[in-house]
Amino acid sequence: MKFKKRILVKQLLVIGIIFCGSCQKFVDIPAPKTSLVSTNVFTNDQSAVAAMTGIYINMMGKYGSLLNQQLSLMGGLSADEFVDYSGNADQLQCFQNALTPGNSLVSGLWQNTYNYIYQANAVLEGLKNSTGLSPATKSELEGEAKFFRAICYFYLVNFFGHIPLATTTNYQVNTALSALSATKIFQQVIDDCLDAQKILPSDYSFSNGERVRPNRFAATALLARAYLFLKDWKNAEIESGSVIEATDLYSLPADLNQVFLANSSEAIWQLQPVQPGLNTFEGYTFILTGFPTSVALSDSLIREFEPNDTRRTSWIDSVEAGGSVYYFPFKYKVQSGSPVTEYSVALRLAEQYLIRAEARAWRNNLSGAAEDLNMIRNRAGLGNSPALDQYSLLSAIAQERRVELFTENGTRWLDLIRTGKATQVLNTAKNNWTADDTLYPIPLSELQKNIHLKQNPGY
Repeated sequence: MKFKKRILVKQLLVIGIIFCGSCQKFVDIPAPKTSLVSTNVFTNDQSAVAAMTGIYINMMGKYGSLLNQQLSLMGGLSADEFVDYSGNADQLQCFQNALTPGNSLVSGLWQNTYNYIYQANAVLEGLKNSTGLSPATKSELEGEAKFFRAICYFYLVNFFGHIPLATTTNYQVNTALSALSATKIFQQVIDDCLDAQKILPSDYSFSNGERVRPNRFAATALLARAYLFLKDWKNAEIESGSVIEATDLYSLPADLNQVFLANSSEAIWQLQPVQPGLNTFEGYTFILTGFPTSVALSDSLIREFEPNDTRRTSWIDSVEAGGSVYYFPFKYKVQSGSPVTEYSVALRLAEQYLIRAEARAWRNNLSGAAEDLNMIRNRAGLGNSPALDQYSLLSAIAQERRVELFTENGTRWLDLIRTGKATQVLNTAKNNWTADDTLYPIPLSELQKNIHLKQNPGY
């Protein structure tokens, strides 16, 4: 069975490379040279599935690409989770919140994400024009592509603010796009999630029981997160509650060391590693064996954990080098080697409890908020929170998000921005912080290619 599975992955990789290799910088796409996407790929179920799977393979095969360590590194540096030891000027800019429009990490984040959006749009167009697919496969792939486009736009709008909204592969249309408001981008995220929610399967049978393709609950989890960011507390509570109540699929493992394993019961959607000899790029990048060559955890994060918090002992480790102790994230415990036992987690159940807790607190359901908060605290070996009033509960939930979701896809960075706490927190933690630093600069290369784009304030 394992042998057959490896053959299938290799077949999908080949098709994925063909499919993804045709994609270039999204906002400067030239006229298509072939009709691969619209005719050849979508003639049967297997090749169509491979086209969608190829997007995941492309992401996981590239070092530091969006949900594959990129957001965790950049968000962690921009916030107060990491200290930079890389010696890389562009990475140092991230850490010092002194980004320039020519920063290669920033342009990489923009270009990688828009390339994935292009690929999702290509799948949607291919599905629309195809007559050779089974209705079930066509529906599943449409839901996947819309979900994937939604999560890409979710991160783009939060990192860059006003951005172009592209829903086609038409290069003439895309190269003339103006930036839209964050409100309109978020509406696209909501619309795509709602569409995906309606048509995706509710289990993982279509991915052989592995949690590596998004299902209906992945769309629901992302929808809950988007509503939280929009301060739509009622819908954030409803959607996160839908995931929490799916107890036949999801649960909180008592052992924290089980959370980031492949197909963990807490995982809602994971990305499967494809690089030979590696598990996750998070493990490869963040685990230290000596003096840090990229990043280490900040002392301020280490101090945030309460005594007896098992997350401190299970998810953080340290190494001594040159007479100093350096701490590193240890959620992923394999730096390199086989077999693959860990998958990169993009969405997990604990976040949904904290989303519902926050939404309930804002809606003055204080007992419900405390109940959700304490589910996460108790799992970490802590007693119930003493917070009782709304203000104290919201502060406790924010604190819990920091120690539960640290170094996971830029969550801390985005939390500081959406709650308006970035300047209050980072003004003392970073030198030369300004309020304009809450948005990344639009890459210079994109401004040069598209005269309709405008630079963010402060750059």
